[in-house]
Amino acid sequence: MFDIAGKIALVTGGRRGMGRTHALMLAKQGAKVVITDVDLNECQLVEAEVRSGGGEAACFKMDVSNAEEVNRVFDEVIKQFGRLDILVNNAGIYAPKQALELTEEDWDKTININLKGQFLCAQRAAKEMAKNNWGRIINIASIASGGVGIGFEGSTHYAASKAGIIGMSESLAVELAPLGITVNVIAPGVIDTPMVHEQDKELSEDVMKEILQRVPLKRIGRPEEISAAVVFLASEEASYVTGATLYVDGGWLAA
Repeated sequence: MFDIAGKIALVTGGRRGMGRTHALMLAKQGAKVVITDVDLNECQLVEAEVRSGGGEAACFKMDVSNAEEVNRVFDEVIKQFGRLDILVNNAGIYAPKQALELTEEDWDKTININLKGQFLCAQRAAKEMAKNNWGRIINIASIASGGVGIGFEGSTHYAASKAGIIGMSESLAVELAPLGITVNVIAPGVIDTPMVHEQDKELSEDVMKEILQRVPLKRIGRPEEISAAVVFLASEEASYVTGATLYVDGGWLAA
């Protein structure tokens, strides 16, 4: 099960954290992995990890919010691999700030990377996938995405971007289904990544304890636990799943 041998997969924001584990796990299941990020040097380290495990990989510097750069990288991917089968829209930023202190620049930067960036990549990926009548688009959102009763202080712009991903993905799923392309969302809870650790100074010990009290499993998640869901949605076993949002949150929403 979950064999994706020979598939061409592109992971955005693949230099560390969940993006890195997505790339490694997709490669472990047989995919040829393209890793993209704004930091080429760190991408190359992940590429080396994939190759050391016997996989095939390539990496490119790409700012997902820049349409010209997105198209240039996708052109290179098609030139090198001939097609694209799987897109994991993982690139994103989290820069918490109180709503009354948000500037227009703060808002635009988060929306442009987290939401516009996912659309630009999904749009171009779908054009390539449609040529073979098969594709998997997997968009990464967050439990902080509205409509589920989970709000986070300082996350107005971030939550707006992640909620937009879910709405966008549902519409894309309907439009792209006739082309053989599925579109799904994974919405992680709190996951042990460098992004979370960078915000430790913003999260007091008491706040973290409060968060964990809401999670029935009483721990934060591991990146590999999100990557397992990515592999499932990328596989044939998920062929009848589209337009869905899979919350991987340790039971937070159930509590």
